[in-house]
Amino acid sequence: MEHDRSRESPSREGTSLPGEWSSSALGQSFSQILHRLTSQESRRGKAKSAAVQDLSALIEAAERDQFFEGSGTSLHGMPEMLGQVAKALEKYAAPPKEQEGRGHGYSEVAEKAAAVGLVFLKLLGKFEAAKNSLVCPKWKTGLRDLAGPIYIFAVTHSLEQPWTSPRSHDVAGEVLALLLQVTECGSVAGFLHGENEDEKGRFILIMELLKPDLNKESWKNNPATKHVFSWTLQQVSRPWLNQHLERILPPSLLISDDYQTENKILGVHCLRHIVLNVPAADLLQYNRAQVLYHALFNHLYTPEYRLIQAVLSCLLDLFPVLEKGLHWKGGGARPTTHCDEVLQLILTHMEPEHRLLLRRTYARNLPAFVKRLGILTVRHLKRLERVVIGYLEVYDGPEEEARLKTLETLKLLMQYTWPRVSCRRVVLLKALLKLICDVARDPNLTPEPVKSALLEEATDCLILLDHCCQGQVKGLLVKILQSCEDSKVVNCIRKVQQVSEGTPYDGT
Repeated sequence: MEHDRSRESPSREGTSLPGEWSSSALGQSFSQILHRLTSQESRRGKAKSAAVQDLSALIEAAERDQFFEGSGTSLHGMPEMLGQVAKALEKYAAPPKEQEGRGHGYSEVAEKAAAVGLVFLKLLGKFEAAKNSLVCPKWKTGLRDLAGPIYIFAVTHSLEQPWTSPRSHDVAGEVLALLLQVTECGSVAGFLHGENEDEKGRFILIMELLKPDLNKESWKNNPATKHVFSWTLQQVSRPWLNQHLERILPPSLLISDDYQTENKILGVHCLRHIVLNVPAADLLQYNRAQVLYHALFNHLYTPEYRLIQAVLSCLLDLFPVLEKGLHWKGGGARPTTHCDEVLQLILTHMEPEHRLLLRRTYARNLPAFVKRLGILTVRHLKRLERVVIGYLEVYDGPEEEARLKTLETLKLLMQYTWPRVSCRRVVLLKALLKLICDVARDPNLTPEPVKSALLEEATDCLILLDHCCQGQVKGLLVKILQSCEDSKVVNCIRKVQQVSEGTPYDGT
């Protein structure tokens, strides 16, 4: 057995005499290990694990300076050979397709990742030691081919994912930290876009390495690729991101267009980062902003609250960009905007919606749409009135987020569309009083701080309603005050009456 093992691992012949190696001999050993790592034969699975062990011993035993000497032979020099070995190690430790990785498959990935991570730590240690030696100018050249694969490995296994274990997670974190130390970068962002104006950065390198696994046919072959892409993208902000727009926009749209909700959400997060960090002029060029809008708008038909939240947040950031391309010259009604179109669809979905998580999501974002449209919200006033009244009637759970956000929306509506509020005073007054009575009589379902917040917001709405109606609400409340015995309801009504009719009220 020992004889067979030595034939399988020819690189071990020289491990006992590292001082006698030449650079070409070391390169030949790396070449042999590379061949074992890249073998496609299934029976070689154990051989690949042995190759990783042999590689670890080889790196540990080799002299530091030998890693930075080129040979000019078919090996293309040591830096290129190390880069090929690093790529092979990264692929070896990569998780399999999702359907193939269930159960024991992912646990094996974590074991492989821990072993590969230790190899990378030893290899980076050689580079760190070389920085203060006479061969210092060469270590940067040698690191050029290594940095990309090592970075992809480190990010793949340092994120919280099904294929990671506490051990592989910690080792990958150490690899990333040492990589930043060796490359003299203070952060991942600096590593990607460069620490200063003169330094090019490695974002293009990383994207080029990921590109083969980010097309329509291949992006699901490795479940880690989408996460590495997303995480890497979000490390780079303006002003560095716009120059890479052609590289990052297609994969983001591809991921967001998947049938799986988690992929849709991941892709939308990527798109939002692009919207926030690329100048509007670049997004408007070649109709990119319209492409983004239509991709996002279609997701609003999916009844998944997490996706709806991600899409609405992204659309709210995209509206200012889209509106830069609109020019209203006056002399007529303002044209409807993308914000109008989205709000119309949201209100259509909100009216019949009975699922609490979706109701909360819609209500949470409604104030932002009212603020965005301002006085133009009057176009949607009838439907908004129905939604507000309907949502105020329904208990929303202990946190009462939907009703609190609906009250916030109502306050904004009255502030922006106050000339149209007076004719709706009776309907709105009934809805607010019913809410106050329901909350005041709620025995124990809602925590007291939430009750207080609801009563305070409802009272503010009554005060604002009274101002919009030139004090007519106070007159309607007089008879209620005389007949009501609930102290909480009485306190709310008295607060409304105590506000002087001539005192401006700003809703705060």
